[in-house]
Amino acid sequence: MRPLYSLLTPLLVGTLASFAAAEAKADLLSDIKGRGEIVVATEARYAPFEMIEDGKIVGYGKDLLDAIMLDLPGVKLKQLDVPFQGILPGLSSKRFDFVATSLTITKARAESFAFTLPFSTASVAVLKRKGDARINSAEDLIGMVVGSQAGAPQIDVLKEYERTVLQPTKNSGVKEIKAFMDYNEAYAALASRRVDAVVQSLPNLAPLIKERGDVFEIVQPPFGPPTYYAWAGRKDADSASLVKFFSDGIAKLNASGELAKLQRKWFGFEMPLPTDAVPAPIN
Repeated sequence: MRPLYSLLTPLLVGTLASFAAAEAKADLLSDIKGRGEIVVATEARYAPFEMIEDGKIVGYGKDLLDAIMLDLPGVKLKQLDVPFQGILPGLSSKRFDFVATSLTITKARAESFAFTLPFSTASVAVLKRKGDARINSAEDLIGMVVGSQAGAPQIDVLKEYERTVLQPTKNSGVKEIKAFMDYNEAYAALASRRVDAVVQSLPNLAPLIKERGDVFEIVQPPFGPPTYYAWAGRKDADSASLVKFFSDGIAKLNASGELAKLQRKWFGFEMPLPTDAVPAPIN
C-alpha cells in the first residue's frame, strides 16, 4: 500500500497548480467583466473633451469612451466627475479602475501610470487678445505676463521653451507666469488685461475661438515639442490588460475613421496621431 502522503502529494500539487493558474489569469479587466461594472474617473471641465451639459458628461472624450465600451457588453459604465487634482491620486489609491480624462503624456506621469495610445494632439499654442499686434509668435512672449492653469503641463512646456529657446537666443524670458485655478479664470484674466497671453493646448482653444472669436485669437504655429493627450491606468500587471483594452479601442477607431469623424465634430479639424506605440513623454 502506498503511504498516505504519496497519495495526497499529487492531489496537493494539482490543487496548487490550479490556484496558481487561476491567480495568473486574474486581472482587472477580468474582474470588471465579472462584476459587470467599471468605475472611470473624468474631470468634466475641459471642453470640448469633457464637460457637463444638462447634468451629464459630454464631449469628445465621452463619445470616444462610449464607442469603446461597446466592446464590453454587459459591463455598466460608472463615470465619476472628479476634480483634476484628485484624478491621479484617486487612481493610485484604487478609488476607480481607470482614468478617461485628457492627460498630457509626461515623463513624471509615465513613471507611475500606464498610458494608452493618444487620441488627440496636446501641442501648446499661445492665446492672445484679438488684434494684439505685439504677439505674433511664441518668441514675442519675452517680457510678458503669461497665464495658464495651475499644475498644467503647458506651464512646463513654456518654461522649457524659455530655457532652450528664449534664453539661448534672446537672453531673456517671460516676465511672469500666473497660475489660475482653471483655464476659464485664465481667459477672464486675459480679456481684462491682467495677463498678456495664455498658454493652452491647441485643441482646447478651438471651441473658445468659436464662441468668443471677437475677443480672442490663436497665435500660430504651436510651440514646443509635439505633445499628446491619452488616458491612463495603474502601472501594474493587474491593470495591463485594461489599459491595453482601451488602447486597442483607440487604435480601432483610428483605423476605421471614426476617430477622425469625432475630431471633426468636436474640433472642426483632424489630428494625425501615432498609431503604433505610445509616443515618448515630454519632460
